[in-house]
Amino acid sequence: MSRLFNKHIIVAISGGIAAYKSAELVRLLKTAGAQVEVVMTRGAIEFITPLTLQALSGNPVHQHLLDPAAEAGMGHIQLARWADAILVAPCTAQVMARLAQGQADDLLSTLCLATQAPVLLAPAMNQAMWNDPATQANAQLLIERGLTLLGPDVGEQACGDVGPGRMLEPGQLVIELEQIFSSHAWQGRKVVITAGPTREAIDPVRYLSNHSSGKMGYALAQAAVEAGAQVHLISGPTNLPTPIDLQCTQVQSARDMLSACQNACQDADIFIASAAVADYRPAEKAEQKIKKTGAKSGFSLELVQNPDILATIAADFPRLTCVGFAAETQQLVAHAQAKLKRKQVAMIIANDVSEPGIGFNSDENQVCLVTAEGAKQLPRLPKTQLARQLINHIAQLDK
Repeated sequence: MSRLFNKHIIVAISGGIAAYKSAELVRLLKTAGAQVEVVMTRGAIEFITPLTLQALSGNPVHQHLLDPAAEAGMGHIQLARWADAILVAPCTAQVMARLAQGQADDLLSTLCLATQAPVLLAPAMNQAMWNDPATQANAQLLIERGLTLLGPDVGEQACGDVGPGRMLEPGQLVIELEQIFSSHAWQGRKVVITAGPTREAIDPVRYLSNHSSGKMGYALAQAAVEAGAQVHLISGPTNLPTPIDLQCTQVQSARDMLSACQNACQDADIFIASAAVADYRPAEKAEQKIKKTGAKSGFSLELVQNPDILATIAADFPRLTCVGFAAETQQLVAHAQAKLKRKQVAMIIANDVSEPGIGFNSDENQVCLVTAEGAKQLPRLPKTQLARQLINHIAQLDK
C-alpha cells in the first residue's frame, strides 16, 4: 500500500503547457489512495478544464481566493489546514517569483503561505527562463525557506528548445511525494502505541467507556511508521481502518490492554500511551443481561479502579522512553505536570477536551508538551500533521 494512502494532497496547477500532465498526476494520486483537492489559477484553465480535474479528483475544483460557499468565505484557510502536502505542478517562473516575494494575491499563493504542511514545487518553463539569474535566485530563496523543488527535468520542450525546465513526469512526482512521508528519525526503533477507548463490561450487552475515537493514536502510529519505526499498535474498539505496515492488536478492556502492552514492550524502545483508558470497571460482570425490576427501581453499580497502564509500564520497563497523554478540562499544564511526576515518564502530551473542535472525535487537536524542562504549546493542526510533529519531538527524547 502506498505511503500516500488516505493522505490529503492539494494539487495546485498554474498556467503552463505542462498543465496537461496534471490530469495524469491527479489520477495516479487517487490510485495511490490519496484524497485530492485541486486548485487552479486563471492561467491554468486556459490549458486544461476544471471539469477534467473535477472528474479525476472526485471533488469540485477550487479557483477563487474568497469562496462564498465556505464558512465565512474563508475556504483558503480550511484548505490550508486540511492539506498534508501541497504540490504545485506545474509551477511557472511567475508563481516561483510570487512565492519568493511572499505575495498572496490568489488562492494558490495564499495557500502556500497559510499552510503548515510541506509545499513542493514542480518547476516547468523554458530553459532560458529556468537559467535566468532571477529564477535561480528565487529557487534558492524558496529552498532556504523550506519549500521543496522537484526537478525540473532536462529534455525537449514544447517550444522546441532542449535543456532544463521540463516538469517531472507524473509518476516521478508521485514517487517524490511519497518520500516526504518517510523519514529515518526512528529507524531501527520498536514503538508500542495505545489508542482508542477501553470498554468495561457491565453485562453481556452493556459497558462503561468514553468518547475517544482513536484518531490521535492511529495518526501517531502511521507517523511512527513513516519515521522508520517498527510499530505495534494496541487498540481499543474504534471504527478506524488499521494503518499500513504495522502490527495491530485489538483489545476491549483496560486489563486486556495492559497485558498486551506488557507483552509488546519486552523488546520495545518507546511507549506512547495515547489510549483513553477507563479509570474504573464494574467490580462484577453479570453473566446475563441485567433486567429492570420495576418502573421506579434504582440500580447501583460498584466500581473498582483499573490498573494504570502508563505508570505500570514505566515502572516495569525503566529503560523505555515513555510518553503519556492527558485529556483535561481545566488547569491543563498543572495537571499534566502532576501526572508527569506521578508516573515518572519523559513527556505528557496534554490537550483540553472541553475546547470546541479539538475534543474527542475531532479531526484537529491542539496540545501542550510537558516535560521536566517545562511546557511547550503546539499550534492547532489536523491530527495527521500534529502526529508527525509529535514524533519529531519524541525522537528528541529518545537520543
